[in-house]
Amino acid sequence: MFQFSPQLPLRMRRMRRTPALRALVQETVINKNDLIMPLFIASGEGICNPISAMPGCFQISIDKLEDEVKSLVELGIGGVILFGIPAFKDSLGHESCRDDGVVQTAIRVIKALASEMLVIADVCLCEYLEHGHCGVVNDETGQMDVDNDETLQILAEQAESFAHAGADIVAPSGMMDGMVAAIRHGLDNAGFDHIPILSYAVKYASALYGPFREAVECQLKTGNRLTYQMDPANAAEALREAELDVAEGTDMLMVKPASFYLDVIHRVKQAFPDVPLGAYQVSGEYAMIKAAAANGWVDEQRVVMESLLSIKRAGADFIITYFAKAVAGWLKA
Repeated sequence: MFQFSPQLPLRMRRMRRTPALRALVQETVINKNDLIMPLFIASGEGICNPISAMPGCFQISIDKLEDEVKSLVELGIGGVILFGIPAFKDSLGHESCRDDGVVQTAIRVIKALASEMLVIADVCLCEYLEHGHCGVVNDETGQMDVDNDETLQILAEQAESFAHAGADIVAPSGMMDGMVAAIRHGLDNAGFDHIPILSYAVKYASALYGPFREAVECQLKTGNRLTYQMDPANAAEALREAELDVAEGTDMLMVKPASFYLDVIHRVKQAFPDVPLGAYQVSGEYAMIKAAAANGWVDEQRVVMESLLSIKRAGADFIITYFAKAVAGWLKA
């Protein structure tokens, strides 16, 4: 029979994990300051359209922003990232650079309501182009090839427009080569050298973006994004992409999606420990958890918190998630 000996190594003694003790020794903690809430801003008035694949998320118009911002402030969420749904789309994304564009107007409204709220503006063209790609398309070949260099010029103008409106951070997400350098150059020349760039440096051509496409109405008419987004099979490539963006002057990095790429988050953080790292828990990740919870298959709160802990434990410093409001409410309770 086994006999307990006080000489046994301490590591063999199990602690009784009471709530107080768990809180004391917990290695990874989620708090409201870790979370960024995405908002879908629609052109028009009186709009609060539910997104069918993302229960609890909505397209909202500018006149509905006040209630949303008040809710975020009351919950203690300090940051949002904005995506625009313009009145019309064209081949060059002109609406994305207008001073009175939907995102530019939303930035000003949010800052007037809550000046301390961190406002991140997504810099991309997919929401504004009629074909749904992330860049201007050269269709002469019939292959819907994205014109990388022409797109860079528009992205730089878009970022400058968002900075003029009062954005705290601009976040290029299109995975165009040289996007950070182009935007940094444009911002600096316009007197916005203090505006940081959060680069979607590691963005995979994932199957998890489907609900987002519904949310911003940017389903592809033809072609795919495999030529400019990353192959899900590649991890070493992520480090090269991140290194390029750091060299071009990005202030922060991002990995997207999050849950399927925890190894990539970890590797990027290990390679660039001094660069703040975000992770985007994308629409498909959100939709899967919501669907499983709606069917009674999982406990939504526990699964959400576990998923966020795993993302942060992997190395993310902050997380963009559609669960931000729910989590803030749970933490406040």
